Amino acid sequence: MLRWFVSVTPLAGAIIFPLVVPYTISRLGIAPGVITAIVLSILWFVAMLRTSEMPH
Repeated sequence: MLRWFVSVTPLAGAIIFPLVVPYTISRLGIAPGVITAIVLSILWFVAMLRTSEMPH
C-alpha cells in the first residue's frame, strides 16, 4: 500500500466527516444526515483497518 494513502486516510476522514454530515443535514434533513454519518463512519473505519500498519 502506498505510504501517502496510509497517511492521508485519518486526515481525510477527520476533515470530510464534519463537513459532509452537517451539509447533508441542512440540505436533506436529519434522517439522510444520520444515514450519511453511519455510512461515512463505516467506510472510514474499514479504510483505517485496511491501511493500518501492524507489526508482523
